[in-house]
Amino acid sequence: MLSAFRKTLRRLMRIFRKKKQIQLGFYGPVNAGKTTLANRISIDWLGKEVGTVSEIPHETREVTKIENIVVTTNNGELRMNIVDMPGIATQVDFKSFKAYGMSEEEAKARAREATKGVIEAIKWLDNVDAVLVVLDSTKDPYTQVNVTIIGNLEARGIPMIIVANKIDLPEAQPSAISSAFPQHVVVPISAQTGENLEALYEAIQKHLT
Repeated sequence: MLSAFRKTLRRLMRIFRKKKQIQLGFYGPVNAGKTTLANRISIDWLGKEVGTVSEIPHETREVTKIENIVVTTNNGELRMNIVDMPGIATQVDFKSFKAYGMSEEEAKARAREATKGVIEAIKWLDNVDAVLVVLDSTKDPYTQVNVTIIGNLEARGIPMIIVANKIDLPEAQPSAISSAFPQHVVVPISAQTGENLEALYEAIQKHLT
């Protein structure tokens, strides 16, 4: 009952309060490119990075917020705060970090931090206006993590756009993501090269503000 009430209240707030500045959460599985996208936007419009990018899973283990980004598009200004979240995972196994040369002690510490980051990211769902779900378009979209993230956002009534990232790679198949989640807007981009970011900004303006 409480969940349904919060969902209704959130929708009413969006109807009666047109926000001049949107608080946009970046969610997705580990290593999908959330921080790369956040960095790209922040560097382009503020001249600074949000966080460190690494091939090691769970490089981002704390919520990072960048405020007062003003993007100029063909449709005018888009004002937003972006909140880069730790990668979501159904479980965090310290053994996976040992493959990257970490000692057992280091791997266990990183696993604890990663688990804490996942919990913090979920808590932040109460503090965002909308979400970009960043998925790796070179991988199968039908995963437990992806379905869990999108299902949770749907249940909470939080508006979202799915970002099909890494289209610069030859094995990318953004159409597979569109087929997996046809009920949602899917925008293919490359956070690495900046390809199609203008379309993403315009989609945010159209669907999330």
